Amino acid sequence: MDQAFTPTPVIERPAIDMDYVTGLLRRLLEIPSPTGFTDQITDFCCEELRSLGIPFQLTRRGAIRADLVGKHSRNDRAVVAHVDTLGAMVKALKPNGRLELVQIGTWSARFAEGARCTLFTDTGSYRGTILPLKASGHAFNTGVDEQPVGWTNVELRVDAQCASEIDLLAHGINVGDFVAIDSQPEFDPGGFVNARHLDDKAGVAAMLGAAKAILDAGITLPVDCHLVLTVSEEIGTGARAVLDRDVAEVLAIDIATPAPGQNSRETGVTIAMADSSGPFDRQLTQKLLGLCRTHDIPHQRDVFRFYRSDAAGVIEAGYDLRTALACFGADSSHGYERTHLSSLRALAELIAVYVQTGTASTLQDLGEGLVLT
Repeated sequence: MDQAFTPTPVIERPAIDMDYVTGLLRRLLEIPSPTGFTDQITDFCCEELRSLGIPFQLTRRGAIRADLVGKHSRNDRAVVAHVDTLGAMVKALKPNGRLELVQIGTWSARFAEGARCTLFTDTGSYRGTILPLKASGHAFNTGVDEQPVGWTNVELRVDAQCASEIDLLAHGINVGDFVAIDSQPEFDPGGFVNARHLDDKAGVAAMLGAAKAILDAGITLPVDCHLVLTVSEEIGTGARAVLDRDVAEVLAIDIATPAPGQNSRETGVTIAMADSSGPFDRQLTQKLLGLCRTHDIPHQRDVFRFYRSDAAGVIEAGYDLRTALACFGADSSHGYERTHLSSLRALAELIAVYVQTGTASTLQDLGEGLVLT
């Protein structure tokens, strides 16, 4: 049974501007941002923070640290999401004028087959399609169904006159060029959102939606809250070198995985109890669950066996702090994903009430304690 949590009485559940969240998500999905190719989306997020009036800093690697200033600036907290996505990179120029690819991040070539994409060269870009080596039933008959799934069994067909390696070089195409997969977003009137790269652009939209709600309501936070946007979560580093050493708590924002054997859903917020890196901090997790119950935020709990988030990188970097993970639910993770706007609303609401609480370390410093009975 969960421990009962008594929240600070002054906590409000501010209204989330879902038109803002939805519009922001649309714009984020339009920007290509595979890990290693994130300058454009970083610039966009900086402009968005400026428009909200939230001060920020850029790290050397291009991550963003923004600040919602509170009454106290010691033993503060960070809410972390990532703007980088899955993608691919040119591994080799092939004699047939096509390109061998290697994936960026962990995702199956099954979801790459048939994808439209953009190839970024040193001087420009080309459109193209990722195809299996045997892409035509008219040419290969049943062979198209017998080919194994794997990155060595797909190739990129560039929309340019290329029939040889020499042609590819003449177009300025080289090994190491980035390939960004089209997000192909669809926003259903019933609230469903289908797209690639909802992981974690939907989380970013929910996080900034929560920040906007706090600002619009004129709420003063008890401790500083750092909004952190990382650029390398999909390759496992994430927030490892981004946080200030005074941070006492980290709430990572990422994707939950509705699937057989999982307790996640596409609605409500999912609180992760553990992932492949181990259990999350019990005290902080219980705090989130208590906030959901107290403020009537739809939620569920889950454990992810084949999954890690920005929080794992923080712990591995040696930070002495508490971590937790709150998620929006998205079916077909790392494929053509689907979530529901109600899940983004619930996640934004949880973030908005969570940042109004004191961190455990700050409450102890002030002699207030954290009430857990």
